[in-house]
Amino acid sequence: MAVVFGLVAVTLVLFVTEALPLDVTAVLVMVSLMVLEPWTQISVEQGLSGFSNPATITVLAMLILSNGVSQTGVVQIIGRWMSDYAGTNKRRQLASTIVATGPVSGFINNTPVVAILVPVITDLAHKGGTSPSKLLLPLSYASMLGGMLTLIGTSTNILASQTAERIGADRGVESLHAFSMFEFTHLGVIVLVVGAAYLMTIGYRLLPERVPAEGDYLAEYEMQDYLSEVVVQASSPIVGKTVAEAIDVQRFDADVLQLVRGGERFIEPIGQKVIQPGDVLTIRTDRETLNQIAVVDDLQLTGAPETDPEMEPAAEPDQTLVELVIQSGSSLVGETLQSTSFRDRYDANVLAYRSRGETIHERMDERRLRVGDTLLIQAPKDSLDRLSQNQDFILAHEPDEPDYRTEKIPFAVATIVGVVGAASLLPVHIVVAALAGVVAMVATGVLKPTELYESVDWNVILLLAGVIPLGIALEQTGGADLLGALVASTGAYLPAIGVLWVFYVFTSLITGVISNNASVVLMIPVAVEASLAIGANPFAFVLAVTFAASTAFMTPVGYQTNLFVYGPGGYTFGDYVRVGMPLQLLLSFVTVAGIALFWTV
Repeated sequence: MAVVFGLVAVTLVLFVTEALPLDVTAVLVMVSLMVLEPWTQISVEQGLSGFSNPATITVLAMLILSNGVSQTGVVQIIGRWMSDYAGTNKRRQLASTIVATGPVSGFINNTPVVAILVPVITDLAHKGGTSPSKLLLPLSYASMLGGMLTLIGTSTNILASQTAERIGADRGVESLHAFSMFEFTHLGVIVLVVGAAYLMTIGYRLLPERVPAEGDYLAEYEMQDYLSEVVVQASSPIVGKTVAEAIDVQRFDADVLQLVRGGERFIEPIGQKVIQPGDVLTIRTDRETLNQIAVVDDLQLTGAPETDPEMEPAAEPDQTLVELVIQSGSSLVGETLQSTSFRDRYDANVLAYRSRGETIHERMDERRLRVGDTLLIQAPKDSLDRLSQNQDFILAHEPDEPDYRTEKIPFAVATIVGVVGAASLLPVHIVVAALAGVVAMVATGVLKPTELYESVDWNVILLLAGVIPLGIALEQTGGADLLGALVASTGAYLPAIGVLWVFYVFTSLITGVISNNASVVLMIPVAVEASLAIGANPFAFVLAVTFAASTAFMTPVGYQTNLFVYGPGGYTFGDYVRVGMPLQLLLSFVTVAGIALFWTV
């Protein structure tokens, strides 16, 4: 038990500090459990059981199905309908965001829904004269609320369902069973309505306006002191050198972004362009470094571009500024701009980027990228469509000519309806229905066979496979019994519904600093033991943990969708606390009361 508690502690520290990627931490835990089998009681078969667990396979299949739906553009079309309805009315914009996100997230995994709608909602905000900060956080929150409408709304629900079924079978607890498709939909609807009402009233007033409504990226990213223009003198030592050779990057943290010669502007690719006297170079660096470069290379300072149009000149309509969000599963996570050869690989210049609320201008090439980091890039317009199709990014702007398979919408919708119908009306397990749906999408051409592998967020799959054995170890060593007994001791002072509320609050707090899936695996066994100790309904406690883990509003790292809107919304950590904490507290009472009403505690 002590060994397992030690592994849990190490896991929590690694999750919070992100010293290793979450999926790598999960695999490390899985390996440690098997190596320490004499103490953890986890055999090789049990250690690897996470990979064959129905929850893992179901989540994998649902990610593929969600990608199939997104390829048809149906979610984007719904978003644009709402955009047309909302116009410039700020309340309608917010209502449209919630309505377009919540119900859809009940039937398509909510993480891809947010990834799809970030550019739609950002464009809606700018066109309507609203700060995107007023809409993007509600987008994330609405997706979490909508995810609680059905079993398949979020991977957390699927994992909680399988965990409850396994514990029920192992312990012989009849009330513990796998969730049916609409097991808690009635409670989910109440939670969604209450959450939406909060976001439309109190939440709207608490939301900041971090990003300007007019969408001036240079002002938003505070680039005024980091972009400058210089004229190359005839006596400059860089004359005759290529742009790539012009600046000693080992000595100076600077990039040449564009070159103007005789009224003609060159941006990308310019690395091999030979510099001539009179060339005007736009350089990204701070003022102190610029002065040093000007002295060393005999350059004349002329000023700085101050607005987006100056970096997107009318003479060069093929250039634009845009934000890219690093999404989960991206090959860039853990890498640097330098190690990925970002500029050459994507034909784009990185001007600055945001990471966990911090705007970074200096030594960008040396910092490792994380999920949710938002890059401000300058790129040719013809490369935006290519970037929007890249699985590494969420493009925070809809491409002008999106390549959607709209003719496949009926097949995609029919497949989702078929999966939901089979799992809820027929004696078919959800994992079988989901896998059959994957086959159907390929057979009907909604997805190409090669896209199956690209559709899966392998980080999530490895995370699930790694943490599932940790929950088993907690049970088998008696750790869950001990923790459950400790919490159950509060039953001497609180009624059963009070202990249920304690579990909800504690789960929501721990989910705010670790993965929502990890918190479910750790908390459900403890909740079951505590409920049995006080003679309460274990299923009610499982539901409380599930709802709390799936609605982590208070931190940007509590849920992936919060990370996706962190950069484009320009939020700070405090924004999540200010807007999310009252909502979390409100829903703790609403959810617990609903569970007590619909299920005997």
